[in-house]
Amino acid sequence: MNEDDLTILDDTAREAVELANRCADDNPEADLRDIADGLLAGAVHYWLYSRQPCGDPLCEECGPLSTPEGRMAMLKREIIQAAEESDYYDSPDDLLAGRA
Repeated sequence: MNEDDLTILDDTAREAVELANRCADDNPEADLRDIADGLLAGAVHYWLYSRQPCGDPLCEECGPLSTPEGRMAMLKREIIQAAEESDYYDSPDDLLAGRA
């Protein structure tokens, strides 16, 4: 991934968080989890839309995306990576969090 790709990725992620924060500010009675679920649903929808295969059965780039199962496997890998890289992945209140 080149620097321009990282910039658009970071900018888009930041804007998604800002959108969620605006939704929370505009709807103080809303459950933050509902806002997060809506944001996630929209992100998944757009991600799946952007990963549609080109239709050429010999296209090597689209090979892993050529089935719904292949797209879901790729999506799961990306979700796991994003979650594990998040500052919020671990919580001090996690059930198995160590206590010193």
